[in-house]
Amino acid sequence: MRSTPRTEAVPAPTPAASLVFTTVLTHGPLTRTEIARRTTLSSAAVTKAVRPLMDAGYLVEGVDEEARSSVGRPANPVRVDGGRALFIGVKVTGDEIIAVLTDLCCRIRVARHVRLTTREPGAVLATIAGLVLELLTEADGFGVEVRRIGLAVSGDVDRAAGVVRYSPFLDWRDVPLADLAETVTGLPVTVDNDVRALTVAEQWFGAGVGLSDFALVTVGAGIGCGLVVHGRVVSGAHGVAGEIGHLSIDPLGPPCHCGNNGCVEAIAGDSAIVRRVREVTGLPVADPQEALELAHRGDPGAREAYARAGEAIGRAIGAVVNVIGPQRVIISGEGLAAYDLFAEQIRDAFTSSAFGTAAQCDVMTRPLPFEEWARGAAATAIQSFIGSDTHKE
Repeated sequence: MRSTPRTEAVPAPTPAASLVFTTVLTHGPLTRTEIARRTTLSSAAVTKAVRPLMDAGYLVEGVDEEARSSVGRPANPVRVDGGRALFIGVKVTGDEIIAVLTDLCCRIRVARHVRLTTREPGAVLATIAGLVLELLTEADGFGVEVRRIGLAVSGDVDRAAGVVRYSPFLDWRDVPLADLAETVTGLPVTVDNDVRALTVAEQWFGAGVGLSDFALVTVGAGIGCGLVVHGRVVSGAHGVAGEIGHLSIDPLGPPCHCGNNGCVEAIAGDSAIVRRVREVTGLPVADPQEALELAHRGDPGAREAYARAGEAIGRAIGAVVNVIGPQRVIISGEGLAAYDLFAEQIRDAFTSSAFGTAAQCDVMTRPLPFEEWARGAAATAIQSFIGSDTHKE
């Protein structure tokens, strides 16, 4: 498989240069004065950082027509040239792989979906390699090389080591995914937890832009949470910060696959809701779609299962808000298809759980297709490429 030079990277060898590049990427176009204000760097430091990035073509200078007509030297804005580099993001689920080709501004150019017939790591790697080859071929049409791959997997992922410690939906333990993927693709690889990867994309390119503290809560097959505190995506000392899905809110509740009882995921995850609907209705509900349709038809037992799930999610969000005090909580994930069935319970449980003014936290929903999870993986690759790894605490 073709590869790109592993030594090539954005010419941002200093923390200041990396900060300037990241600031323009997430907030640009910006004038040099605006960059200095946002980064608190001196004008000289900004100029020193911008020059090599422009020489290499990663930053380009536009013309501000309003500034052109003003008296004195115009303050032209600087922006990132998104077409200067390409990246591949891959989201691995229990039954599907989604891969996207993005530009440097994390805009999706091409997307691919492939069903998984086995979760065996070797077979999954072979499928990933095939998708990467397809996207490398697509990249030829843009005339720009792919610089890095990002992989996103659910569960306990050690990003620094590139190892999937435990992924319950894949039944993987201690898989050195980054090394294996680099071997089969020939490209540098970043591996991260899927919710943290999506959080990076939201922090840099989505609903978290400009916020120093926010949380992303995902509902669906699992219940996940990505945390941004003081502008940094938090993974914690052991890499599992934000695992609200395994917050036990009912010690006498249903058993969870993690070994505890009454976890949020054991009450509000898709499979948990399906089990609950079967129990209370006596119907052979096969999957989340059937459960959802039954609830939307007004079945009281099915609606009770979703209301119970909403209460669990709301209490978990209340716990997050009480602990870190975010400016915003973003709720996303495929489970939002049922949001109308548990929105009231989420809101009520959150309000009753949040302490004092924490209840003023902005709680918003943001439906995102599965391609956005793969885009999150690409965002982690971009982050590593430009040397702005906010996971390192």
